[in-house]
Amino acid sequence: MVRKKKKKLPIDIPLEELLAGAGSKQRLLGLDLGTKTIGLAVSDTGKRIASPLETIQRSKFGKDAERLQEICEKQEIGGFVLGLPLNMDGSEGPRAQATRDFYISLREFWRERGLPFIPVTFWDERLSTVAVTRTLLEADTSRARRGEVVDKMAASFILQGALDRGKNLT
Repeated sequence: MVRKKKKKLPIDIPLEELLAGAGSKQRLLGLDLGTKTIGLAVSDTGKRIASPLETIQRSKFGKDAERLQEICEKQEIGGFVLGLPLNMDGSEGPRAQATRDFYISLREFWRERGLPFIPVTFWDERLSTVAVTRTLLEADTSRARRGEVVDKMAASFILQGALDRGKNLT
């Protein structure tokens, strides 16, 4: 007897569905996931402009997940745009898988607590930190200040890229 393999359901949805599914008063949250920090950016309710929000210093997963939940409730978040660190050739490596695993764990953590599901679109984040760092250098930003803002600025860069693409889809 041959068993059919169960088809894995995707964990993300297309950008068009994310934008269409987010309510008119909801915002999108952009995330730049690093090993030590999580940069966050938020869209306006019209989903046209991304603004840097904050940088979470990562600690234990549970604390990070709770902080994200607080932000989602306060900012009325209807979806995530999560930066996916692809290799330069477009393939996925260990960091991309770690990013997917983070979202799966986050979704499960919230489900266990009866919190609402927040859909995600993964967005190619190649060179986002490089672009932001270059911009900050051109603006003559001090090294200390760059360190403070680069992650949330990278999250804003990622989210703005998705929002700009969304404008072209409608």
